[in-house]
Amino acid sequence: MSKPLRLVIFDVDGTLVDSQGDIVAAMTAAFAAVDAPAPSRAEILSIVGLSLDVAMTVLAPTRSTGDHLAMVEAYKAAYMTLRAEAGVAQSSPLYPGALETLRRLHGEPEVLLGVATGKSKRGLDKLIAGHGLEGLFITQQVADFHPSKPHPSMIHQAMADAGVGPEATVMIGDTSFDMDMAAAAGVTGIGVKWGYHGPERLAAAAHLVEDFAALPALLEQIWSIPA
Repeated sequence: MSKPLRLVIFDVDGTLVDSQGDIVAAMTAAFAAVDAPAPSRAEILSIVGLSLDVAMTVLAPTRSTGDHLAMVEAYKAAYMTLRAEAGVAQSSPLYPGALETLRRLHGEPEVLLGVATGKSKRGLDKLIAGHGLEGLFITQQVADFHPSKPHPSMIHQAMADAGVGPEATVMIGDTSFDMDMAAAAGVTGIGVKWGYHGPERLAAAAHLVEDFAALPALLEQIWSIPA
């Protein structure tokens, strides 16, 4: 008898890859484009996961809509330049154990993998190609087609793509936006401790994990899948 399908959705920045260097540098360029002082590294990392347009309004609430639009374009241009200069593997390296865990989960016939990210489709496509992750994710939800996290739209579409319900879905991420999105969609939120929001900001998470190695066992526990 086959096991029921399960959907494991991953955030990207701060969960699968450590892109903070490029994020901080690109955001600094975005503020320079409107002659404004850049926020601190901590402030910039606090908004990772939000769509860029929302992030700019959070970081620069007194600037005009025109400035926000200019900042978004400057950010995108700077980020693409940095990635092109360094290459994806160096620009946004995978966290230790990420690739092995993705491949292990992908090898389970009943487990479907997806991503839900504040990145653009172009940015996610580049990242997947740069790390050789093609074919792993059956659903890829990006900022181009959804409201910003923590709106549950991305998870709703991912579940529709996979043909599974909330009880068979988990959302794995490093920020409060990911965990709040999971809660809004009625799915289990798993917070990771290595990302851009500290554990104290992941109060909405149903579970926390220290590293990727702990993830498969936690999923087995959540779904009562025999080891």
